Amino acid sequence: ILIWRSYQSPKTVNIKVQTLGTKKEKEIPNPIRSSDLESVPDPKLAPSGPPHSLSRRKPSSSNSNSNSNSNSNSQTLNSETNRIVNKHSRPSRFNPPFYQQNCFFILLLLMALSCFALAVFIFLGFDFNSASHSSASAAASEGVEITYGTVLKLMHEKTKVRLHSHEVPYGSGSGQQSVTGFPVVDDSNSYWIVRPQPETSAKQGDVIKSGTIIRLQHMRTQRWLHSHLYASPISGNLEVSCFGGNTESDTGDYWSLLIEGSGKTWKQDQRIRLQHVDTGGYLHSHDKKYTRIAGGQQEVCGVREKRADNVWLAAEGVYLPVTESK
Repeated sequence: ILIWRSYQSPKTVNIKVQTLGTKKEKEIPNPIRSSDLESVPDPKLAPSGPPHSLSRRKPSSSNSNSNSNSNSNSQTLNSETNRIVNKHSRPSRFNPPFYQQNCFFILLLLMALSCFALAVFIFLGFDFNSASHSSASAAASEGVEITYGTVLKLMHEKTKVRLHSHEVPYGSGSGQQSVTGFPVVDDSNSYWIVRPQPETSAKQGDVIKSGTIIRLQHMRTQRWLHSHLYASPISGNLEVSCFGGNTESDTGDYWSLLIEGSGKTWKQDQRIRLQHVDTGGYLHSHDKKYTRIAGGQQEVCGVREKRADNVWLAAEGVYLPVTESK
């Protein structure tokens, strides 16, 4: 029991009595007069250290009982506190759900399944592309019919250049529009329109048989693939040029289509030769290149011998469908 006494007024005194767990405040009359308070000397603090003038008398039984009660109450409070602390510090017996305990392994499993699905998708995509490519190759191997009116590029089989022309004249020979072999595929000056002889009844959409005389018209300049006895600039063979126009054409523009192999009609996948009707020379190219006006482009000329390097193939182009005969 702790007792505080404070002097608030001469008539009353507050005595606070506090026990463990309770707090009571009681106001009792002050037995001390104000005159007595004035004569009481100021209190002084006791020096630190063990008391020397305190009595060694044994505490009364009431004090012993109060101390024992305080000790018992303190022990009860400590035990209750320890019980609460132990209760909260005790490890929880709550078991989390399965997915929380194994979320890491589940995540790894999902990642593995995703990678597997992606691999299967890529494999199937490549397989589909291969199948499509195989189908396209099979269709190409069957060959697309080349008809009159088709716009195409002719590729030299050996050197892979395209038959090309432009509004640049030869500096020698005939001085006509030059014809070269162009190494770049994406070039609009390499397109040619397949035309029949003007005297025939052939029309657009008709198939072209081996041995047929055709004309090739340069799409950009509208001039005809032509040849004559002038010497070519580099090799001295038969010069090949572009000449004439829509209203001007002669036999120097005639070429005989010769299909290599057993094919009877001209198809995209077939190897062909073009033999000039007037001179008998085969359309030819080689790896000799121009250095000035048409720098980097190969010479195209005519040679009278049938060689392995005067074979051509139909390459890029717009192929018109075959017209059904009635």
